[in-house]
Amino acid sequence: MNEIFSIEGKVAVVTGGSGVLGSNIAEGFLRAGAKVIIIGAHKDRVDAAVERLKAAGSEVRGTVCNVLDIASLNAVKEKVLAQWGRVDILVNAAGGNIPGGTLTVDQNIFDMKVEDLDKVVDLNLNGTVYPCLVFGEIMAKQQSGAIVNVSSMAAYESITRVPGYSMAKSAVENFTRWMAQEMAIKFSEKIRVNAIAPGFFIGNQNRAILINPDGSLTDRSKKVIAKTPMRRFGDISELNGAVQFLCSDAASFVTGAVLAVDGGFSAFSGV
Repeated sequence: MNEIFSIEGKVAVVTGGSGVLGSNIAEGFLRAGAKVIIIGAHKDRVDAAVERLKAAGSEVRGTVCNVLDIASLNAVKEKVLAQWGRVDILVNAAGGNIPGGTLTVDQNIFDMKVEDLDKVVDLNLNGTVYPCLVFGEIMAKQQSGAIVNVSSMAAYESITRVPGYSMAKSAVENFTRWMAQEMAIKFSEKIRVNAIAPGFFIGNQNRAILINPDGSLTDRSKKVIAKTPMRRFGDISELNGAVQFLCSDAASFVTGAVLAVDGGFSAFSGV
């Protein structure tokens, strides 16, 4: 039974691999015996992540790449093919928010900076679509592969203060379903495209709005916990099982799905 969950020997590309979410997934892959290349926007962060990840497995590489630049992605594609000859897994963990794209408590939608809104939508949507186009083409030629995109609870609920991020992640879910049918119908039923929708985890990008300087919960955090039946935030490592499942043969008949990893947040009305 354990063999169908195995990804040992698989070649995985992880965008946003120098960030908290991406590097955690990359570490899980390495511990499961996969070969991993992480992509990040900043060389110092990529190099530091690779050094950390070597403790989990030696078959890890890192490269600087702009996920919004097709030429940059194609250059990475050639490096991966030269190194390992194939791509079995793509995880699109690149994304996030920026201060100008998030409303403060005292702002309303008309205070939103349109240019920052555009940046947030571009990064989270096209930062997922473009890698799918580049590395998905390899999978089309191989007739096999697994893509896992990263959605959010912001696609399930109209969470206050993050309109751009919410719009982009909703579009990521739609694109995931669209790409799933495209790859299965036109190329191979052995190419699967799914997504995970993480609940609330404490990371560098959201720490300031969820945790006070003294370590206590903010009012926003208290609302999150109140709507989470498990009554806690997730540990980032709790994403790894879901991602590995979607990338393994255990999910051979799963495509176009969005798997919530949220402690029950999306299932609970709050009443």
